[in-house]
Amino acid sequence: MQILKFGGSSVATSENINKVSAIVKAAMNRDKTVCVVSAIGGCTDRLIHIGRLAESGDRSYEPLVDALEQRHHALVDALIAPDFRDALTAQIAGLFDELKGVLNGVSLIREISHATMDLIMSFGELFSSHIIAEKFSSTGVSCKWVDARELIKTEYCRRQNSVLKDDTFRQIKQQLTAHNSKLSIVPGFIASDRTHRTTTLGRGGSDYTAALIAAATEARRLEIWTDVDGMMTADPRIVPDARTITHISYKEASELSHFGAKVIYPPTIQPVIDSGIPILVKNTFAPEHAGTLIERNPPEGTGKIKGLSGNSRIALLSMEGSGMVGVPGYSSRLFDALAKNQINIILITQASSVNTMLVAIEEADAEKARQAGDELFAYEISLKKIEPLKVEKGFSIISLVGDDMKNQSGAGGRMFEAIGSKGISIRAIAQGSSEKNISAVVQTDDFDEAIQAIHNEFFGASKKQINLFIAGYGNVGKSLVEMIEQRRLSLSENIGVEINIIGICNSTKMLFDSKGLHLDAIDRTLTKGGKPTYKTQDFIDEIERLARPNSLFVDCTSDLQISTLYQQILSEKIGIVTCNKIANSLDIQYYKGVHATAKREGAPFRYEANVGAALPIISTIRQMLNSGDVIHKIEATLSGSLNYLFNTYHGDASLAAVLRDDQRLGYTEPDPRTDLKGLDLMRKALILGREIGMEINITDIEIQPFLPEDCLTGSVDDFYAAMEAHEATFKALYDNAAAEGKKLSFCIEIENGHIKAGVQRFDRSHPFYASKGSDNVIILYSEFYPHGLRIQGAGAGTKQTASGLLNDILL
Repeated sequence: MQILKFGGSSVATSENINKVSAIVKAAMNRDKTVCVVSAIGGCTDRLIHIGRLAESGDRSYEPLVDALEQRHHALVDALIAPDFRDALTAQIAGLFDELKGVLNGVSLIREISHATMDLIMSFGELFSSHIIAEKFSSTGVSCKWVDARELIKTEYCRRQNSVLKDDTFRQIKQQLTAHNSKLSIVPGFIASDRTHRTTTLGRGGSDYTAALIAAATEARRLEIWTDVDGMMTADPRIVPDARTITHISYKEASELSHFGAKVIYPPTIQPVIDSGIPILVKNTFAPEHAGTLIERNPPEGTGKIKGLSGNSRIALLSMEGSGMVGVPGYSSRLFDALAKNQINIILITQASSVNTMLVAIEEADAEKARQAGDELFAYEISLKKIEPLKVEKGFSIISLVGDDMKNQSGAGGRMFEAIGSKGISIRAIAQGSSEKNISAVVQTDDFDEAIQAIHNEFFGASKKQINLFIAGYGNVGKSLVEMIEQRRLSLSENIGVEINIIGICNSTKMLFDSKGLHLDAIDRTLTKGGKPTYKTQDFIDEIERLARPNSLFVDCTSDLQISTLYQQILSEKIGIVTCNKIANSLDIQYYKGVHATAKREGAPFRYEANVGAALPIISTIRQMLNSGDVIHKIEATLSGSLNYLFNTYHGDASLAAVLRDDQRLGYTEPDPRTDLKGLDLMRKALILGREIGMEINITDIEIQPFLPEDCLTGSVDDFYAAMEAHEATFKALYDNAAAEGKKLSFCIEIENGHIKAGVQRFDRSHPFYASKGSDNVIILYSEFYPHGLRIQGAGAGTKQTASGLLNDILL
């Protein structure tokens, strides 16, 4: 025999009941079948609400009953052929008349007993089971409806209905073996006492009905059909990548359920656990899915950690006092008081000093627990031996479940480190005596993020998470944020990367959100709100506080102070991606220190955008050197602004006018004199020289000045005026080169440990002659490439620089 139980969601609609019918018919081909059904989805809660309204004398319950009746008659009309409908319609109507009579009596006396509420709640399963039984009978299936009240016997004890096991097992064996039908339909949840008065089995009652029948009949298997694919490694609403657990032990399943997994309720399945009957959890809406098989000795898997569960409605009850030290009985007295008030203890932890104890309880019981504790220990509190009990709300418990947890080396450390990596504080920890779980208590606001972090640690994330802290929201910074926003979906789908911007600042404000920032919020807050950035160090301190695995600091500035903080950032194992050239062009000792810190801490330090925006210059040099090549010489035009200037200037418009256009297009530094003095180009040249092993400083570079001295002082307006004054000199320089059929370029040459920079003339045979616009041209001469390996393309521009940063972020 096999037992199939279907929950409320599985029988909520006519469409769903048709799915149930197909599943049961397929099962009948394997074995004699008992089908246990719940009330249709939401019906039991509605009946409880209706009962409470009637108790208060509120006649508004009547239209609710009418609506419930209409819903059931609609199911009859949708599921049952007209020729078979009349008897069932009359039966459902009769049951509703009976329900209305009970409710009317409750309304008149304005009182509802435990037994009366049981009776009211029982109608849900009676309605649904009769409809489903007739669904099978009307389609020619040999089917018998069996009243669960004749099978399961209870007695009222300790304020709850307790099953009389011997009587129940005897009745089940007699009733279910007394007929030859291949299918029995049994209403779940309901039972009766020895006086034949209707009772109910409480939370998970339909599972309990099915488990009792399975144990009594020594069934081959109990199948619980629900609306999920089985037990999961985590709640899929919190962790979309959660996986189905295909095999799990009874104890592991019970641990997951105790701490919040809702697929099964451990007390209700105890009869089949005692009998060693396997439980198969399946999805009514995806019957082809394997589901979860719960059994005594599941097959060994590759990992002993089975899953995570949690409860997010937890309060912490703390008892503290020096009078507890060395005095036995405090714990047992507290536990006894809580038990008498029907308060369930979920977790217990006690300090080794024995002067503090903390228990986790349901948040709804918090005030009742505090009052019970304070009343119990009133004398000790008055003598100040202990403090009044303290209640803290807003907490959640997360439990990591697996077999033989005490011998899972490092499991607890990995769990706590995963939580800590998100900047989440742990309020309490405990390990279950069953050795099947390790639990941690966190703030409810951090619950989802903590679950995700632990799941990623133990089960892996299908997508790589990259967390960014961006300094600078000027042209490059804003372009980078826009690029990330536009590419977010395609990056996730195509390469499995999700980028979260956790923090960002401009020169006056900073903004953080641990859940991620988007373009509209950044724009709105940095321009109108945001937390003032009084010091650069404030931003760095906040980064260190919020940093998590795969965190990157992205420097979109040209700020010296930020550059001097790189070692501090890297020492916190936070990687750096930068277009800021300063750190790599400061004194050689600082340069070495930054690179050594990155290597020591295992933190990435990426700066491709230092030299050619998105051009693969540094990466190409490293690949050549890593392969054993030796670079002898580098020729390059590395300044996009100077390249644009010399490639665009023909003497018809002044050099100053061309430079203004150059600045408008974003090719120059904020102060264009930085480019024309060659300082930006010298920094790039220095970085390239250091990449091929030269230990030099910027003062070692030999540069031929391009601008007259009087152009280098005063304001930017003064600079442009001086440029106009020297236009004749610039034009003569251009005309002389053109007369020789040559072209001017401001270039660098790195060879034999020396770097030179200045304006040179090149004829048509040289690659520099054919360069266009702001294009950079880099030629690497090496043993493997004696005639040169050329890299050419836009080496400046807002989008190009942002693209170079994004490429480094994605490495």
